[in-house]
Amino acid sequence: MADTQCSVLVTGGTGVLGRVVVARATAAGHAVSVLSRRPGPDGAGRVTHVTGDLLAVLEPATLAGVDVVVHCATTNGRRDAESTRNLVEAAHRAGVGHLVYISIVGIDDVPFGYYRAKLAAERVITDSPVGWTILRATQFHDLIERILAAQAALPAVLVPRGATDQPIDVGTVADRLVELAAGPPAGRVTDIGGPEVRRFADLAETYLRVRGSRRRVVGVPIPGELGRALRAGRLTTPDNRVGTITFEEHLTHRG
Repeated sequence: MADTQCSVLVTGGTGVLGRVVVARATAAGHAVSVLSRRPGPDGAGRVTHVTGDLLAVLEPATLAGVDVVVHCATTNGRRDAESTRNLVEAAHRAGVGHLVYISIVGIDDVPFGYYRAKLAAERVITDSPVGWTILRATQFHDLIERILAAQAALPAVLVPRGATDQPIDVGTVADRLVELAAGPPAGRVTDIGGPEVRRFADLAETYLRVRGSRRRVVGVPIPGELGRALRAGRLTTPDNRVGTITFEEHLTHRG
């Protein structure tokens, strides 16, 4: 990573990805602040909390002195474009020179509401006067685990039939975001995915084996364009495998 140290503001800094971005950026020597709607305790070392609501107009003073924003916050798609617009407008008024955004591999090709919202947020960023970098990554190991864990009360685990995925370690994505934040705006950079492209059913079977469960995995047909996209592997990027932590290793490490 570049040796340049800068002032980094992280949105969504208390989420699954944001927490790791904050930790890795701090370890790299950057001055890190976390934007949150409610005041929070300042962390050890160089982490501070800045109060602001992305669904309201942000005062430029909220971003005063910030060199780069790493935008990890999401409204789960409901108002992502709106919150991103508020952020880039405040960043522009505050003179922030660089915004790094985390997006998702395949969202152009998979007709799903959350992905459409991510695309809309991307357009807000690319149309803005603020210098920008967009990184698309595949789904996190954590998300696949949560999807499967949410079915604990069912007699079988249901998965989309024929779908493939390429889950990636959140730390790998955080490292790349911090690396990009330390450099100049780079536009749309190369997508990244995890080390293995797997059938979703295989991932579910791995989850059950590690958890010591004897439940079955049942493939559920997904009709239409969405099903075709999932079966075609549109959420994967096989030529861009990054990191070494597999889904099984993630589960074993998490216990």
